[in-house]
Amino acid sequence: MSSPAPSVLFDSRWIGQHGIGRFASELRVRLNTEDLVGRDPLSPGGLLDLERALWRRPRLAFFSPGFNAPLTRRRHFFFTIHDLIHLRVPAESTRTKRLYYQRVVRPAVRMASRVFTVSEFSRREIITWAGVPEHQVVNVHNGVSRALSPHGAKHRQDRPYVLYVGNRKPHKNIPRLLEAFAHRYARDVTLVLTGDADAETEAHLARLRLRGDVQFAGSLCDQALARYYRGALALVMPSLYEGFGLPPLEAMACGTPVVTSHATSLPEVVGDAALTFDPRNTDDLTHALDRVLGDAALRAALRERGLRRAQHFSWDRTANIVQLHLMQAP
Repeated sequence: MSSPAPSVLFDSRWIGQHGIGRFASELRVRLNTEDLVGRDPLSPGGLLDLERALWRRPRLAFFSPGFNAPLTRRRHFFFTIHDLIHLRVPAESTRTKRLYYQRVVRPAVRMASRVFTVSEFSRREIITWAGVPEHQVVNVHNGVSRALSPHGAKHRQDRPYVLYVGNRKPHKNIPRLLEAFAHRYARDVTLVLTGDADAETEAHLARLRLRGDVQFAGSLCDQALARYYRGALALVMPSLYEGFGLPPLEAMACGTPVVTSHATSLPEVVGDAALTFDPRNTDDLTHALDRVLGDAALRAALRERGLRRAQHFSWDRTANIVQLHLMQAP
């Protein structure tokens, strides 16, 4: 029996190598929707493409896995605000971004059929900022890719390593991580950063004399990323701000001990399954790393607690919650 015709237009332009891209790609394969493809969803051309697509498909509801919403009034649409980082972190904000949130995103939160987000931290921030009722913003969480599990090969190299997964934007707090790493661990443990080298990070490495002790893993597919997680002594996440924080969840799913900041959404992701620290205190980060790297029994305990914690998160569950709300649109 064939599937019913899609009743929702899905903005698949968000799919990519980033947190929103992961959310988009995992939901796309689980929902019965029609794809919107084309230009960057936040570019002027991309915004125009959305208006044209909606005009041509007036009977379809619209769902975006990102924070773009229709510019013109539309009866049934759903979109996703993962966090308010562009408003909360000055280093990652611009006048244009703030204006977009004020003139487009905030009114859209009030007009949307529902707004999705991925943590209770973000949900509370959005409700307060937009001034909407509690039921208007729904926390659907994130999940874990099937490729990210404790079973399989491990990445191996000459020295044990601590792994950082993510970009190097200001809220990721990489300079403080490098300072903490230089204080104690450069001589016997390598720090591995995903992605390629960049000029700012290289400058920090030169200043701290860490060039031989920090490696760049480049861009990793899910299978390679899983090997890096499994082979690491620990994952470290020093963020100042997150709307969710996928790397700690992915690391726990792979059986990797997690050392993470206690900022924003991260405590609700890891529960009691990780060591946490103050991301603005270099000594606190150094101490947390010292504890996990120097205590094999602690690492084993964190591994077991992390594996149990990761079972609470599922992309199937996320998709089911989203689908339930999409089905309510006539």
